[in-house]
Amino acid sequence: MLERLEIIKERYDEIEHMLVDPEIISDYNKMLELSKEKSSLEEIVEKYAEYTNLTNEISELKQLVNDAEMGEMASAELETENEKLESLKKELEILLIPKDENDGKNIIMEIRGAAGGDEANIFAGDLYRMYTRYAEKQGWKTEVINEVEGTAGGYSQIEFAIKGENVYSKLKFESGSHRVQRVPETESQGRIQTSTATVAVMPEAEDIDFELDMNEIRVDITRSSGCGGQGVNTTDSAVRLTHIPTGIIVYSQTERSQIKNKEKAIKIMKTRLYDLRLREQEEALGKDRRNKIGTGDRAEKIRTYNYPQNRVTDHRIGLSIMELDRVMDGNLDPIIEALITEDQRRKLENE
Repeated sequence: MLERLEIIKERYDEIEHMLVDPEIISDYNKMLELSKEKSSLEEIVEKYAEYTNLTNEISELKQLVNDAEMGEMASAELETENEKLESLKKELEILLIPKDENDGKNIIMEIRGAAGGDEANIFAGDLYRMYTRYAEKQGWKTEVINEVEGTAGGYSQIEFAIKGENVYSKLKFESGSHRVQRVPETESQGRIQTSTATVAVMPEAEDIDFELDMNEIRVDITRSSGCGGQGVNTTDSAVRLTHIPTGIIVYSQTERSQIKNKEKAIKIMKTRLYDLRLREQEEALGKDRRNKIGTGDRAEKIRTYNYPQNRVTDHRIGLSIMELDRVMDGNLDPIIEALITEDQRRKLENE
């Protein structure tokens, strides 16, 4: 562990010197890449410095243990400092787990109403509110990129960006099928209905990650549909992009400006293709998906929201919380922290 920490410290120092090199300063992409790498190593380097200082203190205390005057006090302090050292070791072990290169990225999240008709779309709207409330509590910003409203409320589909610090690291386990059990407002007999909505979480592609070849893109301009305020249905401002090699289609109509809608559509397209590439790389490398918390596939049922019992259950880690009302208001921390902790445990076990 100490050898790895020393290598990381050397790399951190090297990056600090590189970031003041005029040649690197003039290269924006290189500066951005190195700044991100430095930021990702910062916490480990700080903890390692703390660890080094503590081991030095312990070494000094050990020399005082047999001292006639200071021995008793040194022994008591030594016990406390050894406990701190053990705690620091565990923290460093977790920090040394190989990080997902996308953890620091913003995301694009897509929520779709699935099985259950109108109730599924309403539930998709509830999930959208839950995630935007959570983002608000984290100090993150959200921006709707595309939306198709359901006829009875909610959304049959909504795509939105969440921007902030380490967004992907906290929300990457949300991909999958979410199931709700409750009595719909339209149900006159008071029967509980089960409906589903799917969530996809994709790390937002940056220019250094993915370059989109516009020669492979077909651009169609259409008239916006659905709600959206005065003028939305009277101008040809909606943009549909089709990636010819893969058949991936994205659509943007939330802005009145055709240019702005095209910019948003390109952002979604880049992110979808980057996400596809990441999945293909994972399959090609034969990474063991059994150790992962969920596959990230839409079809995988990951969570149930049971309204009559005020209970939410995450099936991947067997966690049930009897505070569904608070979870739906954006208090997702207990679930997200449990998922991150389990992911760390599995990675440590695998190592």
